[in-house]
Amino acid sequence: MARRPLLSGDMLPLLTRLWRDWLRPHAGTLAVVLVLIAVIGAATGFYPTLIKAAFDAFDAKDAGALAYGPVLVIAVTAVRGFALLGQTVLTNRVVTRVEADMQAALYGHMIDQDLAQLGRESPASLTQRFTTDFAFIKEALTRISTVLLRDVAMLVALVCAMVWMDPWLTLVAGVTVPFVAGPIARIGKKLRRVSTSTQEQVGLTASLISESLAGARVAKTYGLEGYLKGRTRDALDEVRRLKMKAANARGRLDPLLEIGGGLAVAGVLAFIGHRILSGEKTVGDFTGYVAALLLAAQPARALGNLNAILQEALAALSRTFALMDEAPTIREKPGAPALAVAGGEVRFEGVRFRYRDDAPALEGIDLTVPAGRTTALVGRSGSGKSTLLSLVPRLYDVTEGRVVIDGQNVRDVTLDSLRRAVAVVSQEVVLFDDTIAQNIAFGREGASRAEIEAAARNAAAHDFIAARSEGYEFRVGPAGSRLSGGERQRIALARAFLRDAPILLLDEATSALDAESEQLVQAALTRLMRGRTTLVIAHRLSTVRDADLIVAMEAGRVAETGSHAALIARGGTYARLHRLQLADDREPAAAAQAS
Repeated sequence: MARRPLLSGDMLPLLTRLWRDWLRPHAGTLAVVLVLIAVIGAATGFYPTLIKAAFDAFDAKDAGALAYGPVLVIAVTAVRGFALLGQTVLTNRVVTRVEADMQAALYGHMIDQDLAQLGRESPASLTQRFTTDFAFIKEALTRISTVLLRDVAMLVALVCAMVWMDPWLTLVAGVTVPFVAGPIARIGKKLRRVSTSTQEQVGLTASLISESLAGARVAKTYGLEGYLKGRTRDALDEVRRLKMKAANARGRLDPLLEIGGGLAVAGVLAFIGHRILSGEKTVGDFTGYVAALLLAAQPARALGNLNAILQEALAALSRTFALMDEAPTIREKPGAPALAVAGGEVRFEGVRFRYRDDAPALEGIDLTVPAGRTTALVGRSGSGKSTLLSLVPRLYDVTEGRVVIDGQNVRDVTLDSLRRAVAVVSQEVVLFDDTIAQNIAFGREGASRAEIEAAARNAAAHDFIAARSEGYEFRVGPAGSRLSGGERQRIALARAFLRDAPILLLDEATSALDAESEQLVQAALTRLMRGRTTLVIAHRLSTVRDADLIVAMEAGRVAETGSHAALIARGGTYARLHRLQLADDREPAAAAQAS
């Protein structure tokens, strides 16, 4: 079987890219590290030769050796110690900087990815990339300096000293190297495969735990604790199994290195013993050589274990670079102009869209949304309403056809100008763990406090904000958890007011609110919609009956359009939905009267 070298062909592109993109900016610091490593290697190699010279001087009855010998030993070890300190400090500085830069670049790439790409993995699994994967990468970067470079320098210096002292003994000691190198390479190859599987399984397990904790309310209501415990236990057992597999593979390295070292020492002892017994040499002649051999054992063992660490890091690097290399499908055309909004008319022309080849979501949509008017989208769940809204700011791109704003194809203009022209308020309010003021300010960069407060007043949010002791500096908690649903929704509305975009997208903005909160939010929405091109989705048809245009959708198609009165008179899809909702509303009322 062919042996796998420490730096095999598939490793070299990864390491080359790591150097080119991340390490080369620190070339000056790394050059100093290399000088310090050379000093460490030279001092290490000089140490056994110094011992040999001291014993030779003692044999020659040189009294001066008692004076200068210990001083030289202290000097050599002091130089080596300070060089080790400098090398460690500078290495850590570079490694932590590279780690932070890579993490920032990975996050920047991920946040720029399309929703479809991000949706392939759970947030917990993606977050795990920044912990487990980078722990392997950081460890390898540190070891490359402390082992691959420093220990190689030490080993080379010690081998040179050994060759200088006795080349034949060095040849005997080196006979075992080829027999140990092959198994070490095979173990490293296995570790890389296992490490890739382990990292993926850790991501899946993190996703599972995050999902189950987020759904704790449902789990307790339906008595699913036992099911979730069993599922999580199985996932953790799989992680344990893979980690044990890796640990067992790494565990085989130590006995392999121990046996290889033992064979080398045995060969050297046999050769030395033969030469001493034959009277060719004395014990003193081999003192320096034995010291060099013992000193060489530690870096040789470290190099033997290095391949395992490198393989685990390379698996993490492969995953990281693969994610970084995945280009977003939604991109701007080179030299694209900014969107110029006049009235804000939106047209869908022959629009078809599929999330997957076998999952059509929209089929042949031809629709004009009048500028400055309110257009309501109604229909059953899964009819394509939310998908249609997502196409306007290019959260997804059409599969066929085009979306046009004031005569400009949204795929021909810059993404920044397109998204600045659109404000979104949905049922799923997204707030960040920051102050109320900052969460509103996300609507427009550089907004003043007066503008933020004006937006909050328009959204009927100022009163509840001012009632808190911290006011606008109140931190909302993770995902706005310290606010009620109605308060979160009004913060989101304030953000939309501040954005002051000509096109407004409302996706079930009041469906999850109680009656009092809905009334406040609906009044704020009415103010926000005034004079804007508004596309609104609402399951409660009573909230859209006054829309300028109502679009009824079925199975990804436009079934009919018109005003509330016209569609009721036509007796089609909208009229049927209206009748069903009226019947649903009457049942609770009748039950309340009966009670």
